[in-house]
Parts: sequence; structure tokens; C-alpha cells
Amino acid sequence: MDAMNRKTGPSDSGADPAREARDTDVIVVGAGPTGLLLAGDLAEAGLGVTLLERRPAEISNLTRALVVHARTLEQLDARGLADELIAGGHPLTGLRLFGRATIDPTRLRSRFPFVLVTPQFEVERLLERRARRAGVTFRHGSEVLGLDQDAGGVTVRFRTAEGLGAVRAAYVVGTDGFRSTVREAIGLPFPGRSAIRSLVLADVRLTQEPDSPLMVNANGEAFALVASFGGGWYRVIGWNRHHQADDDAPADLDEIRELTRLALGSDYGMHDARWVSRFHSDERQVPTYRVGRVFLAGDAAHVHSPAGGMGMNTGLQDAANLSWKLASVLQGRAPDSLLDSYQTERHPVGKQVLRNSGALIRVALLPTGPGRAVRTLATQLVNRLRPLSHRAIRTISGIGITYPAGPGAHPLAGRRAPDLRLAGGGRLYELLRQGRFVLITPADEPGVPQAPTGGDSPRPADGRVVTASWRSARRTALLVRPDGYIAWATDATAPAERAAALRGALARWTGAEDGGPIATALTPPIHAADTPAGR
Repeated sequence: MDAMNRKTGPSDSGADPAREARDTDVIVVGAGPTGLLLAGDLAEAGLGVTLLERRPAEISNLTRALVVHARTLEQLDARGLADELIAGGHPLTGLRLFGRATIDPTRLRSRFPFVLVTPQFEVERLLERRARRAGVTFRHGSEVLGLDQDAGGVTVRFRTAEGLGAVRAAYVVGTDGFRSTVREAIGLPFPGRSAIRSLVLADVRLTQEPDSPLMVNANGEAFALVASFGGGWYRVIGWNRHHQADDDAPADLDEIRELTRLALGSDYGMHDARWVSRFHSDERQVPTYRVGRVFLAGDAAHVHSPAGGMGMNTGLQDAANLSWKLASVLQGRAPDSLLDSYQTERHPVGKQVLRNSGALIRVALLPTGPGRAVRTLATQLVNRLRPLSHRAIRTISGIGITYPAGPGAHPLAGRRAPDLRLAGGGRLYELLRQGRFVLITPADEPGVPQAPTGGDSPRPADGRVVTASWRSARRTALLVRPDGYIAWATDATAPAERAAALRGALARWTGAEDGGPIATALTPPIHAADTPAGR
């Protein structure tokens, strides 16, 4: 077995007899955005992570994604990366879906009320830098051949230029894209269909600068997107109803010019095509994101049309959901059953994204007169009905995603936590950079260690929870998960009821026995009047 470096940390504290037989804690297959974010999260949590990538290190990934939505920017903010990414991109305060239908992200209650136009490789660059700094072991030029799993772990077999190798871990995550080897190795089908054929993609220079860094339109005859790619280059993605060809058919600049003129009314003087390729877009999703100790995320689990630019964003949010759960289990703070909630929470999201992107592309490409009338009506409804427009941008941006919270839960449970301003001048998403749960309580909550003022970062209590307090007078207590969703909340005011609820929440979500020292400190003193004799 090809031995890998294993980073020691909190994961070493759990009693796991099979651990000594493993080379690392988690193997991530695929070094795209999803895999890089996941690997970086796990390594920052103190886990050993090996990332296997088929491409040699000197060959860059084929990048198709061009937009980063608000919810993904929030996730990147929780990792200290959002501001740097935004500085090199183009924030747009309006997004046109098709025809004249526009949605307004400035209505979002987010620190990022816009759509960021930036190439996928910029996202990958920041995530790879973070992952390397955190100690992820990168193995480029490693082609996965198969895997074997048992009760104690998973062994992944791979091939490099030097020969065959293998590495063993507690869990494996396949983030290796549409043609996922991991998905095939665990025998999962990838049901679905082709959504749109003969898409053409090119990087070009333009003589005439477009009105916006992102131009997109469809009119039934053609679809085209032109986006600034940096360095004077523009990415063009398009489709021409009258020129359909197989993926291996050659494409050239003349074809790109023609479909752009059909959809946008101009080809902007395209010249010097760096490369041109043809591909098709599928709508597919695996029935389950987990098989034993193996998980799928990103394009390995779901693919859909490019409409709405939700593909890379959905994969990154898959990774944010899964990473803290794997860390909790491997550190002995949660049972393995917590990992089943990855399927419960993310599979419906993937299904909804598939439906929404499919509906957008079908409406945009309606060919007939009656179809175009339907599209015109849809455009008018989106533009004129504020609730419909607000729902559309919340859906596309990911801000509106919620997770099931179970019967009897507080109405806030399962919802995204906004970037709350906290006492002392800090923000919630700054605290989430510690990769911990965040407990927010009133400033005068007895017994709860509060965030210091003066800009200093609060320290984790018992290594599991960061404590902070509301800047306002709000009395709700919130426990926010590491991925920025609310795990638990209470409006209870009776001290005994509030303390008992918090003890239960901390025990359930962080694995602290009886809620740990925070909940113990909150337990109110027992007075004679509270005892049976006193009553």
C-alpha cells in the first residue's frame, strides 16, 4: 500500500481500533471547486486528507462556470475568501434570464446582493491555496481504478506514471465530475437525459466591448452568453437551433459569430479564438448521495443545464454541507447516522436545481409562436410581480435554501442564518471561519462566556462551540451550524426551560455530554420553592 502522510489533530482523540490501519482520514477524488472546498474544510478541522486528481498538476481544469451567487459567496466568506474573489471579478446588480426577464439581486438580505462574474479557475485558485496551507496531500496524475469498502474503511486503487498504488481512509468523497469513476465504482446509476445538444464554447477577443461583463439572451432560434474572462478574453457559450451536430464535430469562430448575432444582435467583432469546442448538457442525478462509506458531491452527483449558472454553486454548497458532518463523526462528536442527513438535505436541493435550470432553458428556447407568447407572459410576470421576482432571485442565488428541521422545531431551525452583526462589532460569518458551531445569546445571558469587545475573536468553548451575543436586545438563542444554517433556536424565557433546551441542543449537535460546560453554567440554581416540598 502506498503510504500517505496523515495529519494528526482532533480526529486522533476518538477511540477507533481500525484507525491505525488507515493512511488518512478522508480521500477526496477530484480537484475541482467542490473537492477543493471539501478537502480544505476537513484539513482545517485537523483531519488527514488526500486529494487524488487524474490531471497532472501542470494541466489546468476545463472551466465552464462563470458566475458565483450570493449564497456561495457567503460560504466563501465563512472561509475568508469572498472579498479577494470579488476584488478580481465583476459584481452585477441585475441578471437577465431570457428575453427581457430580469431579476434583481439587490433585494437580497445578504452581504453580497449581486451576482459575481468570475471564471471558475479563480475560485479554484483560492480554494487550492487554502487547501494546501491547511495540509491537504495532493496527488496529481493519479487515475482512480476502483475502490473496496468494508466495515473499517475504504481502499482506493489508482494508477500513476510510476505504477499502481492504493490508499486507505475512513471515508471517500467522489467529486470527480460528470464521468465520475467513483460513481461507477459504487455501482450507482445516473438517470436522466440530454437537456440541450450541440452547445459551443470558445474563448475569444472582442473588438467592441459589450454593455455588461455578462451578456445573455435566447430567442428561440439561438442562445448566447458572452462573459468577461479576464486579461481581455471573453468566454462565449452558445447554441443555434439550425446547426445541430455531434460533440466530436468541429466548431469554428464563424459558427460562434453566427449564433451570437442571432441571440444578441451582434458578434462584437470576435477574433483570435483561443480555442473552440462542442459539448452537450445533460440533466441527471444519482438516486442516493451515499453508499456506505462513499459519498458523491457536485457534478458526480448531479448535472443540469447551464441556465441560471447554478452548477458550480450547488457543488460548493454540497461540500459545505458534508464537510462539517464528516469532521464531527471522525472526531467522535456525532454518530455515523449524522452523515445520512447529507442525503436528506442536499438531494432535494439538487433535484430542485435540475428542475429550475431545465425549466429556464426550455422556456428560453421555445421555438413556436404560441411558445414565445408564453415566454413573453412569463417575462412580464417576473418583472411586474415583486413576490415572484423575489422568489426567483432567492432560488437562483441559493439564499432561499432551507433544510427540514423535524416536528416541533423552532421556525428558524433549518433556515440559512444571515450575516448577523454581533456585540463587539463582529459578524457571524467571521466567527464561522473557525469551523465551529456558533451559539448566539443575549448579552446578559447568565453563565455564557461572551465574545470579547475590541475586535478580538471569541475563543471556542470546549473546542466545539464559539459563543457570541446579539448586538441588539433580541432574546432568541440561536445555535448556528458550521455551514451557516440554524440548527436550533428557542424563545423560551423561563431559565429552567431555556437551560434544558440548550443542554439538549448542544448534546445533540456537538456531542457534548449533558450539553457541556456552557449548558452546565446556564443551569439555574435550585431554590426551595422549586422543589416538591416547596410547592
